[in-house]
Amino acid sequence: MSGMDIHQILQFLPHRYPLLLVDKVLSCEPGKSIVAIKNVTINEQFFTGHFPHHPVMPGVLIIEALAQAAAILTFKTHEHKADENSVYYFVGIDNARFKRPVMPGDTLELHAEIKRFARGIWWFSTRAMVGDQLATEADLMCTLRNIEDKTA
Repeated sequence: MSGMDIHQILQFLPHRYPLLLVDKVLSCEPGKSIVAIKNVTINEQFFTGHFPHHPVMPGVLIIEALAQAAAILTFKTHEHKADENSVYYFVGIDNARFKRPVMPGDTLELHAEIKRFARGIWWFSTRAMVGDQLATEADLMCTLRNIEDKTA
């Protein structure tokens, strides 16, 4: 399948500024894998405090960007669009490794591959690349849940 622009991404992810961390999908093969892009700019809110003298993208946000790419893959696999009646949760993060700092001006290429799906849990192998350099890798587990009572 071909890529997706930001307007299409907004249909599949409920995230919005400042936590929308996927700018473009380069390729998506539902049921298999996705490659997406996060353009990292000095205008990101987190750079004001992490760190003013040496701006580095927090690792937790790189993992979040990978999870958002994985969510798009899940939603495209099931042709499910973001709505107010469901939420996509992390269930687990294993084997997370940070190999290279991500700095303003970097283009983060987000790769997620479905490893398996059972009992409502998706397992992904993910990696974030800057050019040909591995920045981050992690195994992610996620699930899509209906929101029972929004007033509680």
